Amino acid sequence: MPMYEFSCNNCKADFELLMRGSMKPVCPECKATDVRKKLSVFGMSGISKQTSSRSNCGSCHKSSCSSC
Repeated sequence: MPMYEFSCNNCKADFELLMRGSMKPVCPECKATDVRKKLSVFGMSGISKQTSSRSNCGSCHKSSCSSC
């Protein structure tokens, strides 16, 4: 089921709901049905494959440095 974000036009609460098909959103705070769907964004998480070209000490550009 997709997750949608809503804003209540009655009490101004923002909330998220898992919505299925023809379900009608209801504000969990005031139980109003006068709500509007907000533009949602999504995030992604995972393991980054990017590595830094600088060492922790900043005096060299090797990935491991014996002078650090």
